[in-house]
Amino acid sequence: MEKNKERRRYPRIKDKDVAIKLSGDGFNTITQSLDISASGIYCKVDRPIPLMTRLQLLLTLPGRGGKASITMNVDGVVVREHPVMKDDEVQYYDLAIFFNTLLPKERKKIVQYIEQRAK
Repeated sequence: MEKNKERRRYPRIKDKDVAIKLSGDGFNTITQSLDISASGIYCKVDRPIPLMTRLQLLLTLPGRGGKASITMNVDGVVVREHPVMKDDEVQYYDLAIFFNTLLPKERKKIVQYIEQRAK
């Protein structure tokens, strides 16, 4: 068995350009991606959000080469959350969100976006 073999179903890329509006039980926040794949997104937020919290995401994938931005509504679930500390104080929280109800046409748009950005 190979060490450090990537187990992800879809490739991911580091990308800080995807705008994200997160909505959940009693909160709304706006943030930017840290990385994205066709199965989820990683970002930072200003508050802790418990594991397995269901979220609604409004994603805006920026256009490139004269193409218009793509906006989509996606449901997700928090699968990882941890505080980022500096000088013994929480600065923000890193959050991994799994897209749990992504339609095939939405997944295709994200895959195409990633392929285009990886060039």
